[in-house]
Amino acid sequence: MGKRRRVAERRNTTPAVVGGVIAVVVVGAGIGVYALYGGGGEADRTQSAAGHGEAKNTGPLSATEVRTAAEGFLAAWQQGKPAEAAAATSDTAAATALLTGYAKDGHLKDVTLTAGTAAGGKVPFSVKATVSYKGLTKPLAYDSALTVVRGAVDGKPVVDWHSSVVHPELKDGDTLVTGESGTPPVKALDRDGTEMTTAKYPSLGPVLDGLREKYGETAGGSAGVELRVIRGKASKKAELSDKTLVELSKGTPGTVKTTLSPSLQAAAEKEVAKTERASVVLMRPSTGEILAVANSNHGFNTAFQGSLAPGSTMKIITSSLLFEKKLASVNKPHPCPKFFTYGGWKFQNDKKFEIKDGTFKASFARSCNTAFISQAPKLKNSDLTQQAQQVFGLALDNWAIGVPSFDGAVPVQSAAPMGASLIGQGGVRMNPLNMASVASTVKAGVFHQPYLVSPSVDNRKLATASRTMSASTLSQLREVMQYTAAYGTAAEAMAGLGPDYGAKTGSAEVDNQKKANGWFTAYRGDLAAAGVVQAGGHGGDTAGPIVASLLKAGS
Repeated sequence: MGKRRRVAERRNTTPAVVGGVIAVVVVGAGIGVYALYGGGGEADRTQSAAGHGEAKNTGPLSATEVRTAAEGFLAAWQQGKPAEAAAATSDTAAATALLTGYAKDGHLKDVTLTAGTAAGGKVPFSVKATVSYKGLTKPLAYDSALTVVRGAVDGKPVVDWHSSVVHPELKDGDTLVTGESGTPPVKALDRDGTEMTTAKYPSLGPVLDGLREKYGETAGGSAGVELRVIRGKASKKAELSDKTLVELSKGTPGTVKTTLSPSLQAAAEKEVAKTERASVVLMRPSTGEILAVANSNHGFNTAFQGSLAPGSTMKIITSSLLFEKKLASVNKPHPCPKFFTYGGWKFQNDKKFEIKDGTFKASFARSCNTAFISQAPKLKNSDLTQQAQQVFGLALDNWAIGVPSFDGAVPVQSAAPMGASLIGQGGVRMNPLNMASVASTVKAGVFHQPYLVSPSVDNRKLATASRTMSASTLSQLREVMQYTAAYGTAAEAMAGLGPDYGAKTGSAEVDNQKKANGWFTAYRGDLAAAGVVQAGGHGGDTAGPIVASLLKAGS
């Protein structure tokens, strides 16, 4: 952001009661009618009762306590009294800073706050304001919510402070700033040269923000004047990009061409829209080009930046390790008991099934957990980590796809967590981009780092893997994935897509979540895709149809 001189604002306040509704007139801060909970002087009565010590400081919050705390906070904020509003929260310092910056840095005035009906301690409210900067003005309207809790010290009702109270796009540590944007806008183009917008592709918001942050300074555009969310340390660590909320004057956008296919992106958007909490990525194994990315949640790019246990899709990497170490072979007998205890943990298969006198191929196709964990005593703690990094190019924190992304985590673990990591639990973390890349590596025979923007655009270096699988390992891995697509847990979703295909399903248990996250990764021809449906259940039933549909659409 460029430097801007801050001008102190004079505030003259004159409170009144109009028709039984609290009204506040503020000169300078510019406040409208404060329509909180309706008329009848209810706010005055509850505040008076609290003043006489009738409110209790222990036990569940009463409706009166919630209402009074919310009214006090919202009234002070609307009246342009950030210190007073902050005093009604659980974090006075953080609240003071953000609420002060709301007017001074965000240049927001004429603030009107209207509360909705409380549900327990949560109070929704709407915000209307005007963004005003150097003669330019635009309205801003949005919905937010606050939660009233008991203070940690005295038990008095306070607003549980988080930056999202001020605006739902804010994470703790973020700020709102209006001014000449330090980053010019960009016009993102698909692989055919047509502009991509969120109106056309709703889930691309985080991707477009990331493209602007990465290429805005070099794409040939000029900055405009905007109200933006400026990310703090925590958000930047999570690789969240700054976000434009209101554009007061347009900048001149530069252009950035991506690898996205317009038809496949449209298909991906359509597929994830059918299911809550779904994410998917489609790419080309021979090059690493990302052809589509979509998320049901349009606010966060889980497909690129998610960090989730991948469940049994991780068995692709584990299988390659077992093949290399001669601990498994496709058609040789392999144990799949109901249970296997390792490191003090008792592991079991889905619904406690077992395969008697079965082969490794049968165990892979049916996703037998114990077939993998039973090999843990024969492995070093670092084996899986090295396999993921050296062969599949994962977990080295060096991918440069063109926008923020997470390239997986496979930490070195011991005892039971090491055993769990072999089946994609423990400390292993992935996202659909990572698992699409895993399927691509199997299909191509070598790791190609996925990318959204060609490296020729900015001469950046793509990540590489230090070694490739042996011909024998690769052949066996393709065989078990093809068998799974034809006869195993992926067969229903992949029906009619063979014979040049392979797949793996996965279900990842998550604490305090009734249903597992459903995973699915597969390839067909020169396409590979992976998807996850959080809290969806079995991957073959949830993520499978999404992935299979895109593989079919791209052929």
